[in-house]
Amino acid sequence: MVSCQEDEKFIDKINVPSNLKLVSTVAADGSGQVNFEASASDVLNYHFYFGNSDTEEAVVSQSGRISYTYRKTGVNNYKVKVIAYGIGGVESIAFEEIEVRVDFKVSPSIIKFLTNNSSKNWYWKKQVLGHLGVGPLTDNNGNTSSTPSFYTAAPNEKQNEGCLYDDVITFTDKGNGLYGFRLQNNGNTFFHNEEILDALGVPNPGQDACYDFDAGAEREVTLSPTSSGVNPSTGIGMELGNKGFMSYFLNSSIYEIMSITDEELVVRVIQDINGNKLAWYQIFTSVQESLPTVTVDPNYTNLVWADEFTENSLAKWNFDTGSGGWGNQELQYYTDRADNAFVAGGFLNIKAKKEAFGGAEYTSARLKTQGKFDFTYGKIEMRAKLPEGKGTWPAFWTLGSNFPAVGWPTCGEIDIMEHVGNDQNTIHNTLHTLSSSGNSINTFKKKIEGVSSQFHVYAAIWSENQISFYIDGDRIYTYKPVIKNANTWPYVQDQFIILNCAMGGTFGGAIDPTFKEPVYQIDYVRVYK
Repeated sequence: MVSCQEDEKFIDKINVPSNLKLVSTVAADGSGQVNFEASASDVLNYHFYFGNSDTEEAVVSQSGRISYTYRKTGVNNYKVKVIAYGIGGVESIAFEEIEVRVDFKVSPSIIKFLTNNSSKNWYWKKQVLGHLGVGPLTDNNGNTSSTPSFYTAAPNEKQNEGCLYDDVITFTDKGNGLYGFRLQNNGNTFFHNEEILDALGVPNPGQDACYDFDAGAEREVTLSPTSSGVNPSTGIGMELGNKGFMSYFLNSSIYEIMSITDEELVVRVIQDINGNKLAWYQIFTSVQESLPTVTVDPNYTNLVWADEFTENSLAKWNFDTGSGGWGNQELQYYTDRADNAFVAGGFLNIKAKKEAFGGAEYTSARLKTQGKFDFTYGKIEMRAKLPEGKGTWPAFWTLGSNFPAVGWPTCGEIDIMEHVGNDQNTIHNTLHTLSSSGNSINTFKKKIEGVSSQFHVYAAIWSENQISFYIDGDRIYTYKPVIKNANTWPYVQDQFIILNCAMGGTFGGAIDPTFKEPVYQIDYVRVYK
């Protein structure tokens, strides 16, 4: 776009808006709706304050006409203020006192569920899938959506991220239709990584993280009917005063109660970022839950298998050849050529190359110990330097040895290290089972600087009770399902080892057109029992 301007070097006449008038029309049906109309001369816009609190933010109207729905039940008086702004920021102010009736009564059973008719604590229902989730306001057909289809938190997913599950939410029945709310979070708030942090004056931590912010002051709760059209829903909304929020800050204080029982509370809140709206869902319980006890991992020290890559041989491995990458729409052809996998200088080198081969655009290698070595329980580790480049997808993983007989994911898969060049320095640990395969919810990722410039040790300790992932000796993530059965815990029999570097595909993503053929360099792979 090209634009031009002509400077007119004079000072325009500045007139203070005059003849400011404010007229309000209060609905007589008890809905709480009030229509406002402001008018003045020499005005640019109007800022309305509806008298709810001393700290409320202005609502701007160019025309001076605006509607507002008051939510507090009963008959209440409000002092409404409108500021008319003119050129240069000059202003005029008008006030009007109004009386508003809101006829809305909440079922006594709802109040009892929420407050126990006195005071009641709520906690994250962290052991259920989707205790935190997000989805669209409408589905693909334009119908109102009540599904967190974009993201659902796995059971106990945030247990390694600090403060979230420590929060306690208390609702109080103060009598006479008055209710209180308090979030006890020990001075630490779990923030979503969006610009919304500016609303509380908190610097953006850059990722989901606990941050020093105490939200412990008591707020007033206003209950009112909702008109979202969501099903299921109780049709009841809660507005938490003074920018209150329910544990996970999303820059909104209005929550819709989707469902409530004596032991479970499901709410949703609309997040609006620059006009883009999302529906976030949260599930709480009145029964304080405990996390699965993550125990100390066994100290496996008996080395039972290793490849130090000190000899110019890959006799301990089989080459898995072909294209497609086992259904992941990858763009490489796996070969058994020395061009793609070779031992040199005490390292196994897996090189992805940009070349036409077997109908594919790239070549690479996938090595596995299937038929030569497998194991049940133990510690497996690899020291490696990972390739850099958008579209690369190196991995270090194991697969159930019964894979040919029962198929995937029944056999179980343990991804000890996955890295994608489109998200440089982020290491993924993932479990694939019948209960969660494909885009598995049993996953964790960790930023580790210098994965392509330095060697790091990636390990998993697999015992009868749990599977823990380590990077350079630090435990990163532990998988320990509450219920262990064939769906959640196929890890009761042998697994074999796989090393590969894929290109593109459903996880690797777009490949850099200036791809430089980097090397996945592996110092050793060791297994201890």
